[in-house]
Amino acid sequence: MTDLPPESSDLRERALSALDALTKVILGKDAQVRRALAVLLSGGHLLLEDLPGVGKTTLARALALAIGGRFQRIQGTNDLLPSDLLGVHLWDASSQTFRFQPGPVFANVILLDELNRIGPKTQSALLEVMVEGQVTLDRDTYPLPEPFFVIATQNPADQAGTFPLPESQIDRFAAVLHLGYPPPEAERRILLGEAGADALNKLGAAMPLEGWARAKEMVRSIVVSDAVLDYMERIVARIRKDGGFCSTRAVSQWLALAKAEAWMAGQGFVTPDHLQAALSDAMAHRGRMDDRKLNREDRRNTMEKVLKEVPVGWKP
Repeated sequence: MTDLPPESSDLRERALSALDALTKVILGKDAQVRRALAVLLSGGHLLLEDLPGVGKTTLARALALAIGGRFQRIQGTNDLLPSDLLGVHLWDASSQTFRFQPGPVFANVILLDELNRIGPKTQSALLEVMVEGQVTLDRDTYPLPEPFFVIATQNPADQAGTFPLPESQIDRFAAVLHLGYPPPEAERRILLGEAGADALNKLGAAMPLEGWARAKEMVRSIVVSDAVLDYMERIVARIRKDGGFCSTRAVSQWLALAKAEAWMAGQGFVTPDHLQAALSDAMAHRGRMDDRKLNREDRRNTMEKVLKEVPVGWKP
């Protein structure tokens, strides 16, 4: 039973068909795959954080295939320059003017593999890209295509050759996901080539780019009541009181993610259940103001404690 309008319901069915196809490639991680798709629909960007070799890049490529459009993979290295991402102005001898040569960020889906191997200067070049969807170079502004979705992977900070991500960079990501090792049965199928990277050729776009852009508009139109906003404010106040880093952007991304979860469930309004389900993934990577190296699992446990201690105070 759904209270969504017909157009929204049709787009939702297409999005859920993409989800079904993704879970047949990324085995044993249904919850993470669903949340990754919700991040896309929310208009945010996704950070995949885990050990090497557990499927982060495979999930990113699978999402890109499900969306369609132009895909660009950027391998993070410590010598990567801002111009390597954004583009440059080149002198055109025939017209005697400078011509803009777009960089790899001018795509619908960007995979930034091993983001924390990129130096701080180049990391900073991504801030405008991820929030405003544009590139400003030499006083000229160039819009990025729509939809625009950044998926970044990073290895644990204690691994060799990594740079810590600044708070301003982390705050651009709507959610963080951790995949972990696959279950034994799923790993066996991956080894046999029935799933994982070897099965990516089975994926195709569930709908054209215009459909995904329209679906994002439908997600933004999901209703949020004053009672739900009151509950959000109590949660946010508690997180900040305990010293947690929770910017207004973070709160907005959390609400957008809850809207996406409601839409995917066929509901036209946000409930506290949607907020509670999204809180941990939306906040786990942001850490604390007084302890920036706090373990992500500890951060998730803190969020669970906040949910238990802050009353809902909401009636349907």
